[in-house]
Amino acid sequence: AAPASAVRGPNRVVGPVEMLGSAAIVRSLEELGVDDVFGLPGGAILPTYDPLMASTKLRHILVRHEQGAGHAAQGYAMVTGRPGVCIATSGPGATNLVTAIADAHMDSVPMVAITGQVSSAFIGSDAFQEADIVGITMPITKHSYLVTNAQDIPRVLAEAFHIATTGRPGPVLVDVAKDAQQSKMSFSWPPKVDIPGYRPVVRGHSKQVREAARLISASQRPVFYVGGGVVKAHAAAELKELAEFVGAPVVTTLMARGVFPDSHDQHVGMPGMHGSVSAVTALQQADLLITLGARFDDRVTGVLSSFAPNAKVIHADIDPAEISKNRMADVPIVGSVKEIIPELTAAVRDSFEAQERPDISAWWKTIRHLRETYPVGFTQPDDGLSAPQQVIKRIGELTGPEGVFVSGVGQHQMWAAQFIQYERPHAWLNSGGLGTMGYSVPAAMGAKVGNPDRVVWAIDGDGCFQMTNQELATCVINNIPIKVAVINNSSLGMVRQWQTLFYEGRYSNTDLNTGHDTVRVPDFVKLADAYGCVGLRCERDEDIDATIEQALAINDRPVVVDFVVSRDSMVWPMVPSGVSNDLIQIARNMTPTWEQED
Repeated sequence: AAPASAVRGPNRVVGPVEMLGSAAIVRSLEELGVDDVFGLPGGAILPTYDPLMASTKLRHILVRHEQGAGHAAQGYAMVTGRPGVCIATSGPGATNLVTAIADAHMDSVPMVAITGQVSSAFIGSDAFQEADIVGITMPITKHSYLVTNAQDIPRVLAEAFHIATTGRPGPVLVDVAKDAQQSKMSFSWPPKVDIPGYRPVVRGHSKQVREAARLISASQRPVFYVGGGVVKAHAAAELKELAEFVGAPVVTTLMARGVFPDSHDQHVGMPGMHGSVSAVTALQQADLLITLGARFDDRVTGVLSSFAPNAKVIHADIDPAEISKNRMADVPIVGSVKEIIPELTAAVRDSFEAQERPDISAWWKTIRHLRETYPVGFTQPDDGLSAPQQVIKRIGELTGPEGVFVSGVGQHQMWAAQFIQYERPHAWLNSGGLGTMGYSVPAAMGAKVGNPDRVVWAIDGDGCFQMTNQELATCVINNIPIKVAVINNSSLGMVRQWQTLFYEGRYSNTDLNTGHDTVRVPDFVKLADAYGCVGLRCERDEDIDATIEQALAINDRPVVVDFVVSRDSMVWPMVPSGVSNDLIQIARNMTPTWEQED
């Protein structure tokens, strides 16, 4: 393809026009097709905020903390498929973005972070608000740029968007020195983008695809192990066609929830540390893993040496570094699953026509027995408070599959993955790889900006919520009516669960005093009111539905619901850290009975 094809946006021909570097940043974003940016100004990026004020094409949303800008850009990208954009100043402004950049890197989210830098003459002198953000972020970005020449701005931004959105998506940082923003340059568009050495492979090797089809044809116990890469590739329809043709069980990881419908008979659950017995065991007992856009994460595999011990592995992924990184692939296929899956479907069809379709009915008998015998469920607390699982389940049921659910990190994250029915991709957002507390509220804000017509829930914990709830002010001022469900167990729930199970109930520094029978610091209903939101509280089972329906009926401002729940509820099933997935527990000290019925 011609180099110009690497430039995003409508590729209008512009220029040459003389302008300042700061204006070139704004104009480049406009030409790249950007509509929304999240940011917070400061001295080193101030030159760019001046022309930004005059832009009629860019909506800038002023956040209250730079980390919020980064997570909002992530949420926006996750629901739209378009790169999220965030802007911050130098020094602490840039370093406040680091957590969100690392989060985007771990979860393969396309994002461009633009930061101001001190003038080039002062770089390296420990100037006021100077930080080597390029050096800091190099391990957690696909690429990081330092721009000291205004003339480079259009090309660098075009390259940044190209890198962020092609191959395995991810964050790119563009750090622009203040004097480059203030210097004159000649702007023209589109710039020439040619990045030596960066040529992502999209199409899978045909010989490897045929070999994968041969393994599928020979398998008696195949399983589709589907990861977040299928969501990022927008390949849900292609996956469904292949899965239905092969007829094998499908497991969807935490990052892939919704890419294959939960209601589909072939879906057997989520694998991993808190996955369903049917999904975890399907992987353990499989003779073939058809791995699509997944990376054999430690939370899925447990002890790697004991994971799926008798299975051969087909591994298709856009990132060649992931292939055989953790588990050796018998058939590696590098490329986009969007391209690979249809090719694999055609190859399997040819293979099934050439020989008899394998009989996997006995395999399905085993899987269905596990699915029916060990469904994911919960017990009612004995302290009189609501079960958090019931609250989250009803949020999902009353909102419906067209809603967007954005979780924080911890117990509520796992319950939201387990008890909400996901029927479509891009309905579930969470911080999977980095596990960032504080992700939910700003990511939900970005998701609502990207999908304004959908109901967006931030399902948060009382610990996570206190890390980034300042973005409620951003939501109120900018008319972004998200709904926040605070699953308030008055503690750092997942840490407390581990203290219960592995530290003899020694609850060191996990009480937050936000819930039932505590001093309620803060009082979340009063906090919501102070921010201009609607604040609700639900403390009884009989009020759950009415409270959720009340929240769903309010669409002119954000709603915060304080769901006061039992602190003793735990996430089950669970594979304790450091043991084989075969030792999955369905409750405390309870493991499944593996004998099969005749």
